[in-house]
Amino acid sequence: MKKKLGILLCVAMIGMLTLSACGGKGTAGSKNIKVLLTLNSMDTFRQMLVDAAQEKASAEGGQFDVMDSEESIENQVDHIKTAVKEGYDVIICGPVSADTAVELKANAGDTPIIFINSCPDDRRLEEGKYIYVGSDEGVAGQYQAEYVLDKFADKDEINVVLLKGPKNHSATNGRTSGAKQTLEASGKKINYVFEDYANWDTEQAKEMFEIFLKTGVPVDCVICNNDGMALGVVEACKEAKIDLSELPILGVDATADGCAAIEKGEMAFTVYQSAVGQGQAAIEAAIKFAKGESIDGIEGATEDGKYVWVPFERVDSSNVAEYK
Repeated sequence: MKKKLGILLCVAMIGMLTLSACGGKGTAGSKNIKVLLTLNSMDTFRQMLVDAAQEKASAEGGQFDVMDSEESIENQVDHIKTAVKEGYDVIICGPVSADTAVELKANAGDTPIIFINSCPDDRRLEEGKYIYVGSDEGVAGQYQAEYVLDKFADKDEINVVLLKGPKNHSATNGRTSGAKQTLEASGKKINYVFEDYANWDTEQAKEMFEIFLKTGVPVDCVICNNDGMALGVVEACKEAKIDLSELPILGVDATADGCAAIEKGEMAFTVYQSAVGQGQAAIEAAIKFAKGESIDGIEGATEDGKYVWVPFERVDSSNVAEYK
């Protein structure tokens, strides 16, 4: 069951939030390990990930510090340089842009990087030094599509609205392609009656769906790359007096608000992405790297040593109470 967490204050570039445990019962050999996490920006999901990583690092007795890049590549590069200068053993990085992986690696020097939240190209990863900890984004889209196909099993043609996250974000690409591939492999005729980037943003998604509604084009379901955008669609539908029991709206992340919307019958489906599991796995990998060990033995680690996959889970009205 997901743990409810309070709001984590974003850390300014020049400030550092130290979350180390004092006198904790750490695993032998972990007490002097220093890990720096540089985030692209803070949101509800990343807050949960950070808090889980903090708890894991505290239990191990290591030092865990967080810096918020505030969507600035320049800030993030400075964070990497700070980690090297101050002798951190491992950097955990939620990149502002996955395309900057080469630059981030160059500035990290010999310090290993564990990427989270946005996955660099496979060519940028390297066993034992540059890895990615996260969830296989294509599976989230696959689960959404499977729900839609089951819901409309008796229809030969399905009209889909698709609202996506930021362009070129690995989660956007993975979730979108996973949904489309699964829908199109069904043999049904799939019409994407509206598709655009709403950038994870609730208000932007609401405005986009309001514009779509004015077209009068029929729609059977709305697939969103995250819960925030799905909730924006919910608000647009409520204002337009649309019966939400007749229009399945799907998201990803199983946020507290998303789960509450499912309980109220406003959203139909979401996919739980375990921020807790990702935060814990990132610290496990960091400790392994700091000790000069491989990630073998970490649950979800791939044979090539480049990834640690944390599984997605389906969430609907039948099991949403487990995710509150």
